[in-house]
Amino acid sequence: MTSTPSPLSPARASGAPLPVVVAGALGRMGAEVVKAVRDAADCTLVGAIDTTPGKEGTDVGLELGLGELEVAITADFEGTLCQASQAVRNAGPGGGAVLVDFTHPNVVYEHARGAIAYGVHPVIGTTGLSPEQLADLAEFAAKASVGGAVIPNFSVGMVLLQQAAAAAARFYDYAELTELHHNRKADAPSGTCIKTAQLIEELGKAFNPAQVDEHETLAGCRGGRRESGLRLHSIRLPGLVAHQEVMFGGPGETYTLRHDTIDRSAYMPGVLHTVRRVRQLEGLVYGLERLL
Repeated sequence: MTSTPSPLSPARASGAPLPVVVAGALGRMGAEVVKAVRDAADCTLVGAIDTTPGKEGTDVGLELGLGELEVAITADFEGTLCQASQAVRNAGPGGGAVLVDFTHPNVVYEHARGAIAYGVHPVIGTTGLSPEQLADLAEFAAKASVGGAVIPNFSVGMVLLQQAAAAAARFYDYAELTELHHNRKADAPSGTCIKTAQLIEELGKAFNPAQVDEHETLAGCRGGRRESGLRLHSIRLPGLVAHQEVMFGGPGETYTLRHDTIDRSAYMPGVLHTVRRVRQLEGLVYGLERLL
């Protein structure tokens, strides 16, 4: 008897290992990605990009306590993409290198566009891209026939929460979303929270109809209000990793959905699944649920 593999089960390795470049390699998420790629039999690390002063030229594995990986840290983003592209330029359909980016909202758009231009498949975990930037990247990827993925959250549990929230929205007219992150996260609200709101809004209904003439004595205390009426709240504190809560209210009851990331290793199955799938895409996809 054979068992059906999980959607996140590793693909059987065939031929050359999948070449992966990690941008933000010394960051908290980047370090986890480097480790995950090292441990994946069908992947190989071919580039480690990071702008931390004094680290250029050092072995990324030694810097992260993983042992020597024979991949030097570099701040040369374009040079690394160029090398990765040339190394697999004859790979054909379904081939090519993959860039995994966990850097900063200020540079992620240029990184994604640069990867597409070099024929390297971007897997973007950095949040903060505007709708206009996403639309531009999607158009550029389609014209270049380079698959890419923008994933606000790589957690399978978060995808399940989002699906449950979208289903619950049919039955509730009142809902608010709260996301909680560490205090070194640059953008607010998080891309995951925005994506959750967008999935709820696909129903096409309005939320939180006014019951009183509401006013704030402290600006912003009611959170950010979207056109649908959904309100989003952001909390930043040391000690947090990544957490999200969606609360629905109805007559005599509340319904609360919550997801807590305890450790960043929770994202790695989703990262590797996306890395393995992105080379088969014909354009840009947004959200892990599109790949499961």
